[in-house]
Amino acid sequence: MNQSIEIQITKCEEQLTNAMLESDIQVLDSLISEDLLFSNHLGQLMTKQDDLEAHKSGLLNIEEISHSNQIIKYYGNTAIVSVKATILGTFSGYRSKNEFRFTRIWYNYSNTTWQIIAGHSSIVT
Repeated sequence: MNQSIEIQITKCEEQLTNAMLESDIQVLDSLISEDLLFSNHLGQLMTKQDDLEAHKSGLLNIEEISHSNQIIKYYGNTAIVSVKATILGTFSGYRSKNEFRFTRIWYNYSNTTWQIIAGHSSIVT
């Protein structure tokens, strides 16, 4: 894999994690494509606006995220990330800690601008 691409994607993933922890709408907005298709662990299809609104409204509040088993594959202008994440937070008033497997597809719109265009999460049992 092109090492500079791996560094860019790793940086994007770190920015995403920090933005999720801080509910930083501005950073999330810059990292998520307008055309996002995200299937969550409940089987619901989420859009960019759904994701931003969950953070903005306080419906979703993430306290801790730890990652392991990250794999990055690169194909032209597209990078696919698979990562296991343990997340502690509150969703719709319910506090929980779960382990998830995320798959995110990043698309390179320019030499340095990557955005998530699709993703999926599953609970790891």
